[in-house]
Amino acid sequence: MQTGTSSIGVVGAGAMGSGIAQLAAQAGHTVVLVDQSESALERSAAALAKVAARLVEKGKWSTADSERIQSAIDRTTALDSLAACDWVIEAIVEDLGVKQSLFQSLETIVASDAVLATNTSSLSVTAIAGKLQHPERFMGLHFFNPAPLMALVEVVPALQTDSAHVDRAKSMMDDWGKSPVVTKDTPGFIVNRVARPFYGEALRIFEEGLASRETIDAAMRNAGFRMGPFELMDLIGNDVNYAVSCSVFEAFYNDPRYRPSLIQKQHVDARWLGRKSGKGYYTYGDGQEAQPANDASIDPNQFDWIVERIVAMLINEAADACYLNIASPADLETAMTKGVNYPKGLLAWCNEWGAKATLNVLESLQIRYGDDRYRPSPVLRDLAAQKSNFSL
Repeated sequence: MQTGTSSIGVVGAGAMGSGIAQLAAQAGHTVVLVDQSESALERSAAALAKVAARLVEKGKWSTADSERIQSAIDRTTALDSLAACDWVIEAIVEDLGVKQSLFQSLETIVASDAVLATNTSSLSVTAIAGKLQHPERFMGLHFFNPAPLMALVEVVPALQTDSAHVDRAKSMMDDWGKSPVVTKDTPGFIVNRVARPFYGEALRIFEEGLASRETIDAAMRNAGFRMGPFELMDLIGNDVNYAVSCSVFEAFYNDPRYRPSLIQKQHVDARWLGRKSGKGYYTYGDGQEAQPANDASIDPNQFDWIVERIVAMLINEAADACYLNIASPADLETAMTKGVNYPKGLLAWCNEWGAKATLNVLESLQIRYGDDRYRPSPVLRDLAAQKSNFSL
């Protein structure tokens, strides 16, 4: 296990905050976990005790490890208990005003050299920083759920962030055994931006009646994805997925590339939220996986064009993120393979297909639909013209 020396504060004892606190404790830090709810803190402690017992039983932690990690976390409802922390990471409700208010309070509590970070997945880090007296020590640290298991952390500097703190954050995430990537503070950062077509284009194909959801899911699994888009939306929660889709769409001033689907809204309105409600795109029973698809509903003859259409849109999004300097090519590849477990990096996928072949798919879709949703990234046009590849 890693050995840390600084004190880490975490605000929010839900699943994400508790996971971050566990990670920090595993890395050897003392941790202060704050939540206004005593019951939330009690649930957090009980959940960690259960995880620790299971890991000891499997031989992954020693009894001493278990005791050390659990005792390293001090749980409290008192925000001023964070006064001595070197870092404070927030993992509370996704509400801009609530987060801004919290960090304004934290500024009056922590030391002048303490670094403040938000775990937001969809809000502007720069907008939160804009309400602070010292925005230069503020940034985003976006963990993925479950935080102890998911390797990726998106490090998101605000416009105001001192670059020295970005380097410190990357170093600390390395020490925690994570794979940090640096991304500009733009809607969706890397993963939630680049992954939108995985859902959006699948929904468009289904909406048009071109293929069943079972066939689309089977096609994407056959291409190496761990889950198909409809299975994954049911796992994430259709309310959550729809909310992120709407957030990214609105943040990009209604760019058609990110337009949500009416089907998403209807599933939310019907409370068909996926696994957590027992019904989504598929039906679920107590403790059961998705209801098995009828073999007759899956048409393997459609696999190739479904994969071609969805992956081309994903590649285009990654290419555009590269073109707009949202992140480095290497970090884009890491984000999609470590954050959402894609079978390969999207830029590498483009290199395999060839930029010209990818461009042809997008241009054909744009001609057919007359929709700016399918506009190719300029970098794909450039690479196709030069008969070149992404440098990885």
